[in-house]
Amino acid sequence: LLSCRLYCEEAKDPKRRSCQTVLAEALDIVIRSFAPILPHLAEEVFQYIPYKKDSEGVFRTGWINASSAWKKPGIEEAIEGACAMRDSFLGSISGKNALEYEVIIVIEPGLLFELMEALQAEETSSVSQLNEIMMASQTTLLSELPKETPSDANIVKGTFLINLEGGDICEQSSYKVIARPIAKAKCPRCRRYTAESSSTPCPRCLQVLAAGKGST
Repeated sequence: LLSCRLYCEEAKDPKRRSCQTVLAEALDIVIRSFAPILPHLAEEVFQYIPYKKDSEGVFRTGWINASSAWKKPGIEEAIEGACAMRDSFLGSISGKNALEYEVIIVIEPGLLFELMEALQAEETSSVSQLNEIMMASQTTLLSELPKETPSDANIVKGTFLINLEGGDICEQSSYKVIARPIAKAKCPRCRRYTAESSSTPCPRCLQVLAAGKGST
């Protein structure tokens, strides 16, 4: 997830910048957490942070002060639900390279489906947050099984308990995960199987490369 956003997206792309913001926030919290017991190490790390504009030191800039903007209702449950489905997907391919597969997630309409839609607005995507979590080359989110699903398809079933607002909203949802070998070629840039030819970058990478040339 991190490597794809940091190394494959355009330098100023919101996805890449948001990833950098999260890493910066996490580093700041970790440094301040261990500062009372490892003061010299914490101070040394703090002084080497390239984007810090003050030089007062970790002990003069206050304790942990995470913004309330990080706590968005439903986000934690959405990520945990996606991770549960990812575990089902990875378990179904027996240690094989997840990028060689496309994954189909089937969830009946309800709260879990809505949470997954927050991670992937499109029906099928190779660049959505949901697909990044699944670690596949492409993810399709559906509310019912595709009609062309083979009778011998390996369908992994699972359930996920959603618990929101301190238990005021509680819903047990079921899901199905289908893994299929993807028919596309490996992109020479991002290494995902999303290209039409192994010698040509995928559409996403072509767009990033074109934007990079235009800004020079």
